[in-house]
Amino acid sequence: MSVFISIIVIINILVIIYFVLINGMYLFLVISSFFHIRRYRNIDRIFQMTGVYSTKLYKPVSIIAPAYNEEESVINSVNSLLNLKYANFEVIVVNDGSKDETLQRLIDYFKLVPDDRHRPKFVENKPIKAVFSSERYPKLLVVDKENGGKADALNAGINMAKNELICSVDADSVLETDVILKMLRVFMEDENTIAVGGVVRVANGCTFKNRQLAEVGLPKSYFGRIQAVEYLRAFLFGRVGWDYLNALLIISGAFGVFDRRAVIRVGGYVHDTVGEDMELVLRLHDHYIKENIPYKIRFISDPVCWTEVPEDYKTLARQRNRWQRGLADSLWRYKHMTLNPKYGKLGTVAMPFFIVGELLAPIIELSGYILVIVSWMFGIVNTTFALVFFFVAVVLGMILSLSAVLLEELTVRRYSKGRDVLKLALYALLENLGYRQLHVWWRLRGIIAYLKGDKEWGEMKREGIAKEKAA
Repeated sequence: MSVFISIIVIINILVIIYFVLINGMYLFLVISSFFHIRRYRNIDRIFQMTGVYSTKLYKPVSIIAPAYNEEESVINSVNSLLNLKYANFEVIVVNDGSKDETLQRLIDYFKLVPDDRHRPKFVENKPIKAVFSSERYPKLLVVDKENGGKADALNAGINMAKNELICSVDADSVLETDVILKMLRVFMEDENTIAVGGVVRVANGCTFKNRQLAEVGLPKSYFGRIQAVEYLRAFLFGRVGWDYLNALLIISGAFGVFDRRAVIRVGGYVHDTVGEDMELVLRLHDHYIKENIPYKIRFISDPVCWTEVPEDYKTLARQRNRWQRGLADSLWRYKHMTLNPKYGKLGTVAMPFFIVGELLAPIIELSGYILVIVSWMFGIVNTTFALVFFFVAVVLGMILSLSAVLLEELTVRRYSKGRDVLKLALYALLENLGYRQLHVWWRLRGIIAYLKGDKEWGEMKREGIAKEKAA
């Protein structure tokens, strides 16, 4: 019996060490992100003062917006894309077999007419039923195709695109007007750049006027505000930190710019995964390293895409389940990169961290919670030990979430109202008391679903961003 108790105590200690190491890594990312963001913003001010943004050095870009059952928000989103501050771009909306009035609303609002243009097929996609253009909006192209999923819709857009760079953006999202200028600056700075990701933020609670962001606000619901903190943490010190280490594993499917030739070179987006964004980035890394081709995959903290997040329990649970399945699928496909020195920090730091700190985290965390509580109830560990566990598992999480809010205030400062910042700080604390444990459960179910072979996307319930101001 004493041996069994000793094993339980050792496991509890290992779980505490796990939390310390994971939170320690995140703390390192926070610190490095602060200096990385400050450096970027200083350089950005120099670019603005010298007028480099107004030059003709930037490459043309094709913005691809897949749309499936987006009738509530598609007009507002497309209008915001057409009003971007950039000289040379086109907007390609891909209607992926929507069952609602998405296509008809596009036809009616933008006065679309059939377009018989032909483009070579570089990557695979489901059959295209029709292509539309607009005499009133020459930068707009609408593709109507059979339903094949988001990856398939993106591939259709890649085939129809005419420009060297492509920007993938969700049809229910709104880009800030100068976002393309800032993203494409990275391609101008380094010709080896093949992909750039930008910040995605929560649009729920914000005010949109004339199809543009007018005022940043917080969602009204509990889940919405919790996600506002999550997105700050994930983008401001998560991805900024990995960019600092030159080991970025993911560019959000909601917003990213890619070299079109690079994407075509690796075969476009794959259809048999629900994590097409991460899978593509890992495939690009894998291909360019294997072929010994110089390249850069970057993330910058200033360009912002505002996207609607789910605020009801069921939709949010489905989304996080899908995210976890996509993570598991991508990491398994490229498991040969893990701990492989050939891939540099990507293989020796980022891949192991994502496996242990993201993929297996639900299993380790949930087991830790249950084990410590049971051990304390049966007297296997004392109250002091249980309090230490609570500190490293919950209090350190609170500190990290608060640091994300602080980082936002010290660098970007999008929330102009003091009460909004205070509310964010409050929800940064609340996130670790109940929601984090619930999130662990959703992600654990995602792992189980992945092991069962579930590759369903799942329906996402949306209200539409500022839909009343779309027309």
